[in-house]
Amino acid sequence: MTRSHRLSELSFVAFQEVMAEEPVILLPFASQEEQGPHAPMGDYRLTRNIADLAAERSGAIVAPTIPFGYADFFRAFAGGIQFRAETFKSVVEDVATSFLDHGLNRLIIVNGHTTNSFLIDEVMRKIQRERGVYLTSVDIWQSLDAATWAEIHGENAGAARGHGADPMTSVYMHFYPDEVDLTQVRPQPNGTAFGLPVRGPRGVGFGTMTVNMPLSARDANTTGILGGDPSHSSPEKGAKIVEHIVGQLADFVAHLKSVDPRVL
Repeated sequence: MTRSHRLSELSFVAFQEVMAEEPVILLPFASQEEQGPHAPMGDYRLTRNIADLAAERSGAIVAPTIPFGYADFFRAFAGGIQFRAETFKSVVEDVATSFLDHGLNRLIIVNGHTTNSFLIDEVMRKIQRERGVYLTSVDIWQSLDAATWAEIHGENAGAARGHGADPMTSVYMHFYPDEVDLTQVRPQPNGTAFGLPVRGPRGVGFGTMTVNMPLSARDANTTGILGGDPSHSSPEKGAKIVEHIVGQLADFVAHLKSVDPRVL
């Protein structure tokens, strides 16, 4: 019988046997948030699938995905589920220490919601101070370098990227093609605040400055598309994006197995 790479499918006895190998554990964290009018809100499924494929390829063990993250600026759109910052940090720490308490130190947080990253950093630093272990984290959507992005999107590389567009729309079209409906996209102008153009949910433009303000995604654009054009998305591009990220993660698993996470 082939051993599963999914923690959720292992008995505690089977996992005890795996522990003897000092495995790398993937901890997927993501979000439930709007992705524009054309795509589902459950984008945590994309992170779950990518982490699962990386674990299968690399021999790592993948933990169940935490589907909610720190996404307060999406609160204006119904259907999203947001953790408070302190709640999110507590969840990250509790998940990580569940493995650290048993001597499993090779942990990779697979982060599928970029706004989680600064809170993940706080937790990793706290754990390093208190336990002497260096956790690792990868922001998967930021792992596409400029050359790979240009190779996938060609002359549309600049126009294609943004919330509500790529990389997620193409990855949705790859994993869940029947759930994406690009006919629902009807572009609207970005919003204003204090009579100034909104530059995303974190602020407005004033001259050459961005003035930070606690805005919502709806303040930025009522469509929920905060940048990028999803008309450039396709299942084929999604497959290339997934392959790149999965390959990078699998290679990093192999590297992490060769080092001691308690020593730089």
